[in-house]
Amino acid sequence: MAVVQVEGIIVKEVMYQESSKILTLFTKEYGMIGVLARGCRSPKSKLRGVSMRLTYGIFYLSYKNNGLSTLTQVDVLNPFSHMLMDIEKISYATYLLELTEQVAKESSDPALFELFKNTLLKIEEGLDPEVLVMILEVQYLSFLGVSLCTSCCTICGNTSHIRTISVDAGGFLCDACYRGEKLYSEKFLQLIRMFSLVDIAKISKLSIQDAMKKELRDFLEYYYEKYTGLYLKSRNFLKNLKKIGS
Repeated sequence: MAVVQVEGIIVKEVMYQESSKILTLFTKEYGMIGVLARGCRSPKSKLRGVSMRLTYGIFYLSYKNNGLSTLTQVDVLNPFSHMLMDIEKISYATYLLELTEQVAKESSDPALFELFKNTLLKIEEGLDPEVLVMILEVQYLSFLGVSLCTSCCTICGNTSHIRTISVDAGGFLCDACYRGEKLYSEKFLQLIRMFSLVDIAKISKLSIQDAMKKELRDFLEYYYEKYTGLYLKSRNFLKNLKKIGS
């Protein structure tokens, strides 16, 4: 069996037999695949330190199109050393792992990997993980087929006189189509639109007030609950983490 090289990030690890793991590896080349890391739990294994969640690198695999591939070697590209020492960062990263695994079941678009990777790299750089997660959540909606309409009024297509945004309508509403929905500030509307368009890899600074972050978070949670059907255990942990920190 030929050995292939793939760029990837481990999103899940499951213990297998006495000394091995079965890894879920999100790759740039093949999407989400299953990989056997044979003997990686052994103290002397060269795979021991590189067969864990959030390992990002070049993976050398005996690749199977159907079934488990076998891991032979990993060249780590970024150890995420800062992220792994910060409870808040690792909590948001864990949520992203779970969310991305679910979104990848709905889409095989290679752009998904780049968005996921770049978000983790920006968290590692020290940018606000909560805001980065919300940006990614907005951009993931298109892969789930339920993207927000932020270019015009979702009802009539008008690009001017935007009044608010509505979860029920699925996007912006203009003055003519407004029917008493909750009003959001112009700043809120600008941020939601920016979230849908920004290139995450090019973000160098993020600064949003806590009150605005809460309003954005509540809106996106409601939108995800209404349209995606995704239930993520790690989201509840994040909620509890926010309560402790407040």
